[in-house]
Amino acid sequence: MISERKQRLCYVAGDYLSSNVAWFAYNCVRYLLGTVEGHYASLEQFLLAPMVLVGQLVFPLMMMAVYCLSGYYNKVFRKSRLQEVATTFWSAVINTLLIFFVALINDVIKERGTDYEMLLLLLSLLFFVIYAVRAIITSRTSHKIKSRQWSFNTLIIGRGTTAVAFVNKLVNQRYSLGYNVKGFVSIPGESDAKDVSLPCYTMDEVAEVCHNEQIEELIVVPTRHEDSQLLATINRLFILDLPIKMTPDRSNVLLSQVRISDMYGDPLVDISGSNMSESGKNVKRCIDMLVSAILLVVLLPFFGIIAALIKLDSKGPVFYTQERMGYHKNPFRIIKFRSMRDNAEQDNTPQLTSENDPRITRVGQFMRKYRIDELPQFWNVLVGEMSIVGPRPERKFFVDQIVERVPSYALLYQVRPGITSLGMVKYGYAKNVDEMVERLSYDLLYLENMSLINDLKIMVYTIKTVLTGRGM
Repeated sequence: MISERKQRLCYVAGDYLSSNVAWFAYNCVRYLLGTVEGHYASLEQFLLAPMVLVGQLVFPLMMMAVYCLSGYYNKVFRKSRLQEVATTFWSAVINTLLIFFVALINDVIKERGTDYEMLLLLLSLLFFVIYAVRAIITSRTSHKIKSRQWSFNTLIIGRGTTAVAFVNKLVNQRYSLGYNVKGFVSIPGESDAKDVSLPCYTMDEVAEVCHNEQIEELIVVPTRHEDSQLLATINRLFILDLPIKMTPDRSNVLLSQVRISDMYGDPLVDISGSNMSESGKNVKRCIDMLVSAILLVVLLPFFGIIAALIKLDSKGPVFYTQERMGYHKNPFRIIKFRSMRDNAEQDNTPQLTSENDPRITRVGQFMRKYRIDELPQFWNVLVGEMSIVGPRPERKFFVDQIVERVPSYALLYQVRPGITSLGMVKYGYAKNVDEMVERLSYDLLYLENMSLINDLKIMVYTIKTVLTGRGM
C-alpha cells in the first residue's frame, strides 16, 4: 500500500522549505529597494539582524498554519490541479495580509504606490515559489499513478456485464486512474457475467475481503437493477467506513450526496463522505479546540458549585463516564456530570432514560433540564474525541440495533460526534431505539449539509433550548 503519511510529509516539507525561500527572497528584495525601517550597512547585516532572523523562523511557521487550515494536507493523492492552484493562491493572499499587518506596516515607504507594489511582490513570491514545489510533488505523484507504479486496492460492487466492461476499460486505458481491482462482488438479484478473470465474492463476504485485501475504495457498477435492490446493497456497504463511488446513471437521483470525482476518464459519483470542504473541516476543528479551552477555564468555578451540589444530593462520583462509538467507529469515554444515582445500571444492561425516570437524582433533574450535565464533554472536544456540533454518539449496544434497521447510520462515523446536534435541537433526547431511528434523519440531513454557518445556527438553537429549560 502507498504510504499516505510519507506523501503528506513530502508536501509539508516542501511547503516549509519553499516558504522559507520565498520569505528570504522577499527580505532581500525589500532591502535592495530601500523599503525597510532602520539603517543597515549591507544586505548581510540586515539579514543577520535579530528581528529579521526571528521573522525567518516565525513567518514560515505561520504560513504552515494557514496551509494546514486550508485543508491542503487532508487528501494527498489524486489532487485536482485547478483546486491546487486555487488553494495555493488564497493561502498566499491570507499569508500576505497577515505578514503585512504583523511586520510590514511600519516599513519606510516613499510613495503609496510602492506599498502596493511590495504587497504584490510578496503575494507573487508566496504563490509562485510554493506552487512550483507543490506542482513538482503532485506531478511526480500523478506520474506514478498513471504509469501504474502506485495504485489503490479497489473492490468492484457488481459482477454483471457492465461491471466487467468497466474494469476492462480501466485495464486497457493508456493511463491508469490508480484503481487496483482485487475482485467483483455480486449484487443480489443481478445476473452475473461469465468468464470473469478476477475473484468473485458475495455481499456476505465483503467485510472479510476488505480486511484481507486491504481494500481502500469501493466502486458500485450495477448492470440492471431495481432501485430498492441497489439501495439495499449500498446500505450494506456504509458500515465498512470506506470511500464509495458509483458510475453515474438515473439511480443517482436517489442519492442526496452527489459529488463528482475522477474527471479524468469516466466520472464517478461519490456517495459517501460529507459535503463540507476540507478547509471547513479544519477550521471547524480549530474553533472546537479554541472554544472548548476557553469554556473549560471560564466555567471552572461553576463546575465546582455543580460538583458540590452533586455530592450533597447523592452518594457516588461527581463525573460519570460511558463508552460511546465515535469518529471512524473508535470507542471513547464520554464525560458527564452524574445525573443518576450511582450504579443505575447494576445488571450491566444498557438502558435509555425516560420521563420521570426514578434513577435520576434531584440535582440530576435540574441539570438535564438545562443540559448542564453535558458541559464536561468540552474536554472530549478538546482532546479530539468529539466536536461541539455533530451527531450525538451512542453506545455500541444501541448502534448495532440502529444499523441493523438503518445501515446508513454508519455514515455518521465519518465525522466527530457532537455535544449538540440538529437531531438534539429538532427532536431532543430519544427514549427508545425507535425514537433514535426517527432522530437519525436529522443527523443524516446535517451530514449532507455540514457547514460552519449551519453549525452556528445549531449552537444558537441549543443556547435557546438551554436558557428556556427545554433540555428534557
